[in-house]
Amino acid sequence: MADGRALEEVVAFTRDLIRIDTTNRGGGEGNERGAAEYAAAKLAEAGLEPVVVEKAPNRSNVVARLEGTDPSAPALLVHGHLDVVPAEAADWTVDPFSGEIDDDGMLWGRGAIDMKGMDAMMLAAARSWAREGVRPRRSIVFAFVADEEASAEYGSRFLAEQHADLFAGCTEGVSESGGFTFHSGGMRIYPIAAGERGTAWLELTARGRAGHGSKKSPDNAVVKLAAAVARIGAHEWPLRVTPVVEAAVTELAALHGVEPDFADLSGLGEAAQLVEATLRNSANPTVLEAGYKVNVVPEHARAEVDGRVVPGGDAEFEATMDELCGPDVAWRYAHRDRPLTAPVDSPTFAAMRAAVKKYDPEGHPVPFCMSGGTDAKQFSRLGITGYGFSPLALPPEFGYGKLAHGVDERVPVEGLRFGLRVLDDFLLNA
Repeated sequence: MADGRALEEVVAFTRDLIRIDTTNRGGGEGNERGAAEYAAAKLAEAGLEPVVVEKAPNRSNVVARLEGTDPSAPALLVHGHLDVVPAEAADWTVDPFSGEIDDDGMLWGRGAIDMKGMDAMMLAAARSWAREGVRPRRSIVFAFVADEEASAEYGSRFLAEQHADLFAGCTEGVSESGGFTFHSGGMRIYPIAAGERGTAWLELTARGRAGHGSKKSPDNAVVKLAAAVARIGAHEWPLRVTPVVEAAVTELAALHGVEPDFADLSGLGEAAQLVEATLRNSANPTVLEAGYKVNVVPEHARAEVDGRVVPGGDAEFEATMDELCGPDVAWRYAHRDRPLTAPVDSPTFAAMRAAVKKYDPEGHPVPFCMSGGTDAKQFSRLGITGYGFSPLALPPEFGYGKLAHGVDERVPVEGLRFGLRVLDDFLLNA
């Protein structure tokens, strides 16, 4: 069990990490070195031997291994990213990198939820074990990575491709976006991620005949592209119920006293939000580019589409995009990552459930599939099955999904302490 010092350290470490600006603006622009050096120093103080590796200057990753008591047990990867999305200070109530704690016990700052709080839990747990002289049954590999908020090129992808030896023996991993409190129907629900939709970011291009804007333009690239974008935006994707989503809807329906109905989630109340985006593939047009002057018909037009694919839905997604784009618009993958799925009947999932129930006996841990993705996609290339479990206690007025990447991101101090207790218990008993 995490000691009293650990419960203080998890708060202090979260504040310190927030105050280290690790904004990731994409396109290779980022700097995680300060946070990586901080994490490495805290791990070294706990007797571990952290390794710091970079693909490019300042894009730092930290990996440390703690040997377990059972050499025959497979190792467990626990990973968190150090980078954060941008925050415009003018939009915030407080400085987004202040780490301020207000009178209500809320710790403010970019990364409080996504995911420097989890990083702090990992550090606090490792240090608590060192003080208490305990070790988990399974060997634990701690990884603090760069570039999750962009392409993972400098973080987990680099680690999986160039430093796979650091993860030798790991069969499963846990990271963000699961184990937080979700309130629905007066119940405290704790969704634990056992799957992720795949990422399918697309570039669409259309070509036509350039000409004067005052003349008839039957071969207009803008018109062709706009028609395809409109079809994509209006498309109704069919249901594709995966085993993880089936388990999620079934358990949530039982909690709400209704029969499972995948076509109508209204009986699940607020909890419908946990599954509605993962019942089907999706494609949202997000960028349009064409032309340079109002009286010139451009030869080229371009769009970007954020596609997400359920496990097993790749063939349907590609066939549908061919149909919606038609013969006049070409599409290609600008960035693609695989969907993931993990068993919900595994001993590891059961240990996560048990840890939540231990510290919230009236809580309801349930499986779910993430609508987006995490670094687990990259580590899956090493044969590591990924779960989302960064436990956090949140009050009813909070929304995890609204605060992560949102303005005024903040976390309850007591919520962090709850998360540390749960994570600590899980890691020691997994």
